[in-house]
Amino acid sequence: MMDVDVRADGRTLNQLRPLTCSRNLLNRAHGSARWSQGDTTVLAAVFGPKAGTKKGENPEKASIEVIWKPKTGQIGRREKEYEMILRQTLQSICLLTVHPNTTTSIIVQVIGDDGALLSCAINASCVALVDAGIPLKHLAVSICCGLTVGGHVILDPTVLEEQKLKAVLHLVFPNPPLSIHHKTQSLLKDEPIEHGIITSVMRGVMSVPDYEHCLDRGRIACTKISEFVRRNLQSSAREGLAKAT
Repeated sequence: MMDVDVRADGRTLNQLRPLTCSRNLLNRAHGSARWSQGDTTVLAAVFGPKAGTKKGENPEKASIEVIWKPKTGQIGRREKEYEMILRQTLQSICLLTVHPNTTTSIIVQVIGDDGALLSCAINASCVALVDAGIPLKHLAVSICCGLTVGGHVILDPTVLEEQKLKAVLHLVFPNPPLSIHHKTQSLLKDEPIEHGIITSVMRGVMSVPDYEHCLDRGRIACTKISEFVRRNLQSSAREGLAKAT
């Protein structure tokens, strides 16, 4: 049973797995980031903006394309759904009017999947966009919450935990813009940040009170993830300035 204060891997219900993030890993990409939460690891690469948009896209705005690559096998229905969710999420944080009639491609490569995969991919992709200098309204961070059969909320579930959960919820919250890198001067310092959420995707069923509980817990957890991202990007900026001088 999962309805205990300590989980199978020793974590408390609120505890996240160790976070790691590396940037600028791929020479041919305009930006890249490798994001890990425990044994879940995703590599995101950004290419563009390149001239032109796909058929049906508004040429007066930039277009975002997401290509999901699973660790093994062919892309399936779940991966196609993840592509759509990720594309919609990234479009909402990008300044699409800065480079009209262009397309920016984000390739998401799954390296390891031990739970909370979509949230991990969203975090990797957002950091990769920063690394590529893509104009953003604001940053975003994501967390995965799970509801046990007994009604307890757990954060950042593993694959084994997800299989036993009543519901799994991926949440994406806005993160205020920061002057964190010489490439990201296009971040709007005066852009208003809503207190709501950017994306909410649920598998399974939960009550409204349980959903609100997940929102509260998820928002607190994303504050910690935001601090981690901030420290990571600021550290990279200092290293870049040191090399430049």
